[in-house]
Amino acid sequence: MLKVGLTGGMASGKSVVGEMFVALGAHLVQADRLAHELMQPGQPVYDEVVRRFGREILNADGSVNRPKLAEIAFAAPDEGQRGSRVDELNQIVHPAVIRSQEQWMCAVGIQDRHAVAMVEAALILEAGMANRFDRLVVVTCTPEQRVSRLAARQKIDLESARQEVQRRMAAQLPDVEKIKAADYVIDNSGSIENTRQQVEHVWEKLRNQADAIDPPRRDKASFAEG
Repeated sequence: MLKVGLTGGMASGKSVVGEMFVALGAHLVQADRLAHELMQPGQPVYDEVVRRFGREILNADGSVNRPKLAEIAFAAPDEGQRGSRVDELNQIVHPAVIRSQEQWMCAVGIQDRHAVAMVEAALILEAGMANRFDRLVVVTCTPEQRVSRLAARQKIDLESARQEVQRRMAAQLPDVEKIKAADYVIDNSGSIENTRQQVEHVWEKLRNQADAIDPPRRDKASFAEG
């Protein structure tokens, strides 16, 4: 089985690219979906998040209001406080998400030892998870596309979207750093058909590697292919 990390900055189009890989035959799980499941009432992650961030992050039914949690986590630090609280949140959520990812990939590998198991996650590099994968695919786009896509997705004005992108991207590595660590780069700044062609090209390489017996682990110092 080939373990593939799919990452990129906010609103770069990771989910769209992930859907294209799935259509070609990849198995895919979204780290954000796993995090959402782990923050359901009754889960240890839920209990710890509520303990640290307070019950004001909860909806009336007791579920976590994720926009409210994000607002608190990404807020500018108070005087005397080091950094935003996003690191504190990540320290609670990331270990549990990583365990869930590993369990999912193990299950996929049992079903098909030549599978391409892909994890879509925004913070693979930031969380130090790159070495858990055999290959790393990075999705990129232009800064203005990031803003316009977020505005369309959340139905907000461009200025609000720009502020939200800046706030979220402050906790992420810039694209140039992600590209340096990538095995493959999908430039999602053009047409959807252009993106699809790039995905098909990368898929052919991943599929061939997954079909090989005992494919080698990725070198942590590898760079993006041209």
